[in-house]
Amino acid sequence: MAKKTTGFFAEFKAFISRGNVVDMAIGVIIATAFGKITTSLVNDVVMPLIGYLFGGTDLSRFNWVLQPAVTDPTTGEVLTEAVTIGIGTFLSTIIDFLLVAFVIFLVIKAMNSAKNKMEALKKAEAEAEAAQETPEPTKEELLLTEIRDLLREAKE
Repeated sequence: MAKKTTGFFAEFKAFISRGNVVDMAIGVIIATAFGKITTSLVNDVVMPLIGYLFGGTDLSRFNWVLQPAVTDPTTGEVLTEAVTIGIGTFLSTIIDFLLVAFVIFLVIKAMNSAKNKMEALKKAEAEAEAAQETPEPTKEELLLTEIRDLLREAKE
């Protein structure tokens, strides 16, 4: 007889086999790949264009030096690293974020639009189906109903 799994591992197995977890995992994988694409777009296309507009400088190398590096004058060995604020890298990261946020906004906007259209279509189908279930009587049916009612009254 097979031993029934209970407790922590059974709960974990039930959790991991749910569809939502699989959907979430797929979303994370796609988001990771999309992040690489946008990072490449920012670093390899957008930032060089911005650098070109600012006089041909590479903005990823644009830093504020708070304390320059200290080197040994005889050997050229760096004794103390420079203390810098990487404004160009920060700017690149902000542009990367804005691009990702904009694309996510467009995707969600398209999904909401499609959802609204589907709901409107379902509502229209339900209304059409309800209208088909109770069709309006034709003129002949109304006339025949009136004749029937008159005949009943005449009998009574």
